[in-house]
Amino acid sequence: MGCRVFVPFGPRKLTGVVLACHNDRPAGPVKDVLRLVDPEPVIREDMLALGRWISGYYCAPLGEVLRSMLPLASEIRAGKVYSLTDSGRDAACQLLLDDDPQDPVMQVLRALEHRGLSAAYLKKKFTEAEKAIKTLEKKGFIAAETTQDTRDPLRAASENLRIQLKDVEPAGKLPKEERELIAFLSLHPGTHNLSEVEKLVKNASAAARALARKGLIEAVREETHISAIPPKGPHALNHDQQNAYDAISRAIQSREFQPVLLHGVTGSGKTEVYLNAIDAALACGRSALLLVPEIALTPQMAGQFFGRWGSRVAILHSAFSDAERTEQWRKIRSGGAALVVGTRSGVFAPVQDLGLIVVDEEHDQSYKQEEIPRYNGRDVAIVRAQAAKACIVLGSATPSLESRYNAEKGKYALLELKERIEARPMPRVDLIDMRQEFLETRKQTTFSRALIDQLTLKLDAGEQTIVLLNRRGFSSFVACRSCGERVQCQNCALTLTYHRRDRRLLCHYCNYAEKVPSVCPKCQSEHIYFLGIGSEKVEEELHRDFPAARIARLDRDTVSGKQGFETILQNFRERNYDILVGTQMIAKGHDIPNVTLVGVVSADIGLGMPDFRAAERTFQLLTQVAGRAGRGSLPGTVLVQTINPEHYAVRLAAAQDYQAFYEKELQFRKFMHYPPFSAMANLIVRNEKQEDALRMSAELERHLGASRDNMKIMGPAEAPVPKLKAEYRYQFLIKSASRKALNELLKRAQAFSRQEKWNATALVIDVDPLTLM
Repeated sequence: MGCRVFVPFGPRKLTGVVLACHNDRPAGPVKDVLRLVDPEPVIREDMLALGRWISGYYCAPLGEVLRSMLPLASEIRAGKVYSLTDSGRDAACQLLLDDDPQDPVMQVLRALEHRGLSAAYLKKKFTEAEKAIKTLEKKGFIAAETTQDTRDPLRAASENLRIQLKDVEPAGKLPKEERELIAFLSLHPGTHNLSEVEKLVKNASAAARALARKGLIEAVREETHISAIPPKGPHALNHDQQNAYDAISRAIQSREFQPVLLHGVTGSGKTEVYLNAIDAALACGRSALLLVPEIALTPQMAGQFFGRWGSRVAILHSAFSDAERTEQWRKIRSGGAALVVGTRSGVFAPVQDLGLIVVDEEHDQSYKQEEIPRYNGRDVAIVRAQAAKACIVLGSATPSLESRYNAEKGKYALLELKERIEARPMPRVDLIDMRQEFLETRKQTTFSRALIDQLTLKLDAGEQTIVLLNRRGFSSFVACRSCGERVQCQNCALTLTYHRRDRRLLCHYCNYAEKVPSVCPKCQSEHIYFLGIGSEKVEEELHRDFPAARIARLDRDTVSGKQGFETILQNFRERNYDILVGTQMIAKGHDIPNVTLVGVVSADIGLGMPDFRAAERTFQLLTQVAGRAGRGSLPGTVLVQTINPEHYAVRLAAAQDYQAFYEKELQFRKFMHYPPFSAMANLIVRNEKQEDALRMSAELERHLGASRDNMKIMGPAEAPVPKLKAEYRYQFLIKSASRKALNELLKRAQAFSRQEKWNATALVIDVDPLTLM
């Protein structure tokens, strides 16, 4: 069990996972497995059990779950093989008698006359093969077969391969490319990065693979490089930290499942507690897993861990290439790494003898996957810890209401860090009423006078500032002054966001883009104007107001690849920038001692969302970003601009009073029967035709029936975003007092969609949704 195999699936060959071995008589016709891929299981029995739980709880296909659990795509090579059909052979006999040797269609036909060939080979052999293949497919002269095979491990690893000449004589004459590579390695002894050699020696990659198979050179993959942060001397834990560490250490040593909520204010030293707890797990001979919500936090954490534990650390996150993820996964699976740092998918790391799981910023929405399987990494980590009899620590300065409620009810142990380390003061937070600002200045400005004054003071003092606006782009939308028309996405019921640097309008949901119109597409008026503000505009206005300041922006538009986040943040840590502008990704987890001012341009962006978690997310974001100020020896100041200063989420975030917010929000949730007082699921029916989406949702409503005593079914209703990625969407919101009853209802909905032969993607089931959009 747990090994991958190649299996026939219609005309295709696909990769499957063996779930069981038995001698039972099959219920129907069977096909032979083509080939075993793995000599030993890649998914252990405990991970198969976890996959089955995820599939059942989140109503997701088991195959999709197992695909998410195995980051081994670089080991499988997929392709197409084309061969002549019967009609193609007849046509070939006629056409090849009187053919044009330069005609690409004839070239492909001639090549396929005796055997099938891969699409890659044909495209490499003939310049216009792609067009010829389409023509022949349309006429029915050729048929494609999808194939899968194991990839050459040297080819998969070529981007980080180091090669060195062996002291071995070749058995016979070598091809020219191989002789040239050997000559180069003879003249330049030692190991070389293959990608660098490729620039100097023609076809070096192919020659290196051939020579490695012949045993003439040694080829070793370089391990993914992570910059280690030199370990600091051991920190003496304060009283609260020591109490928290002692409780976690006892839980690890007990070898029993122990969930712990570590609630510590920002800057209270939660990371130091994590480090000591990991030491305790490793000292017991067990492994540890640390989950962080953002890729941006992974290098920061990983650097500290590499400095402390060296090669015993492995990293798993989505910014790595397929080959890098495979390398790290194999290292963990072989027992070469006792400590894993990863983002959401890191919860599936094949760690052996797991003794501790730490979920940092456990409240963060990034732990919820928004496509199939729609699992919550935090909740899956809890289930995994329970199966492994491990201790799990959920850490946050702003715990989710569900986690805090579980601690209140005794399901989790509650450990608190109530003060910052070294008795540092919490930052002073001031609310700035932008309504009053407008009345006094008679100007609609991005920055209040107080924020401008504070920025000036901090720049003069050589201190650093973070400016938050949780919205990307330059302007929120483009509209016509004459008729009021807004430029909308062709695929979604949303306005396009203006990105000035790229000179385009962009949809942040489907990535549709178009040029900025010179006239209104509806009335042809030239009076086009831009409304709203995003992080790009904030950056530009700061450059205008402070031309001498060094300003950087950190959002999804300014970073690319796994180094993007790290480069900008590291430069900011090293004081190469005075001001860092960004979206929510700058709000959490970053410890930059010289930041003494945080400015929030608009605290109200999330409050108007049609979502019951809007207040909670706003409180968490404001509290987290405020916590970036004053983490060094200098005190911090936070200025929060808002038009809703009386809203309890904004007011209590400014007071940094989590307990008061928790009690207030819990009253609202209890009154409305929202989590944690009910189990919830969001069902979306979607179709490219609106009338079909309406019909299907009405049919599902009749099938599910009316609300019952312990369950409330709301809908169908138009989703808050009624059209997304060219599909119309109708929504059911289901609240249930019983998780079992809710799961049974969702399974009924799934069975109905299959019975009615709906498209596989027509019904979306989101269990424990974090957003209702």
